[in-house]
Amino acid sequence: MNIAESEEPVIVIAKTCGCKEKGKRVTYSLVDAYHSLCLDKKDIIASDIIASELEACERLLKYTSDETDRKAVETEIAELKMALDLMP
Repeated sequence: MNIAESEEPVIVIAKTCGCKEKGKRVTYSLVDAYHSLCLDKKDIIASDIIASELEACERLLKYTSDETDRKAVETEIAELKMALDLMP
């Protein structure tokens, strides 16, 4: 899959999924003017995409009321910040 650079910022929507027994996780939808893609964070390595995912998670955290979801989002935010720190 190729994600080309565009003049418009990447719009990323973060969502939580899963159940308490198997654990919650965060998934992302990349919304483009031409198409929509759903990817796991491990499929994307570009720093601008990771920054967009971080922004989406921070927005999601504001509206998360379930404690299990909140922990999953906070863990995801920590992992994304670490990924950004490790990128050259």
